Amino acid sequence: MPTTIPAQAPVPPTHARPDGSILLEFRNIRIVYDSAIEAIRDVSIAVPEGGIVALLGSNGAGKSTLLKAMSGILHTEEGEVENGSIRFRDEEVHHLPPDELVRRGIVQVPEGRRVFPALTIEENLQMGGYTKTRAEARERRDKVFALFPRLFERRDQIAGYMSGGEQQMLAIGRALMTDPVLLALDEPSLGLAPLIIDRIYEVIVRLRSEMKMTVLLVEQNAQRALDIADYGYILETGRVVLDGTAKKLTANEDVQEFYLGVSSSGRKSLRDVKHYKRRKRWLS
Repeated sequence: MPTTIPAQAPVPPTHARPDGSILLEFRNIRIVYDSAIEAIRDVSIAVPEGGIVALLGSNGAGKSTLLKAMSGILHTEEGEVENGSIRFRDEEVHHLPPDELVRRGIVQVPEGRRVFPALTIEENLQMGGYTKTRAEARERRDKVFALFPRLFERRDQIAGYMSGGEQQMLAIGRALMTDPVLLALDEPSLGLAPLIIDRIYEVIVRLRSEMKMTVLLVEQNAQRALDIADYGYILETGRVVLDGTAKKLTANEDVQEFYLGVSSSGRKSLRDVKHYKRRKRWLS
């Protein structure tokens, strides 16, 4: 039976602490594909240790590209960091291979979940714990089962026959098997029912508050992300156009109109939102 994770006091946002340290930092990053297409232009982002940072923006804004650069997999799509650097614990890491980044504690849950469909839940988790000893892997597996009881109940089920929500739980669980220091989640709510999204976001909060994990959250669902994030960055056309605390961004009129679909005059129609995109003040 899985062990129960002991409840601990919530960890306050690190960026609010006077002694808070930066765990991950993108410094003036420029990323190009095929040596010609600029995807990211002079982006600087800081992720404080122990916090939840949200990267928001529409499709094609560059959010997933930043995660791929951080995870060492840009080369699989002919991409490269042309200028700037990515630093983790104050060391440059963008030149390191993916397996070394995982061993250092940087783990990404990709968009679309990408579980091993022919393997069982248990076997998927075993694959995630390949860098750990057997004893460590068992301990991590029990914590995953405590976070996601449904995975424990169906641990012998073939992953390919699971629902989208269950596969997302498994994808997060597999990432947790490595005992990450920083967990990057790429669109964790994509295509999921509201009740499942609630469960996923509850777990993200627990990862920060109970397991003291730093989370970098990429989302198009701005409202859900800002509900749990400490700080946020908004990307458009490969650059940061707005950043601030989650409270500040939620109160921002531009964010309310375009990303949250509401304003002082009430919720906007899809037509209004599309029109607003063409007149966004921060891109002028």
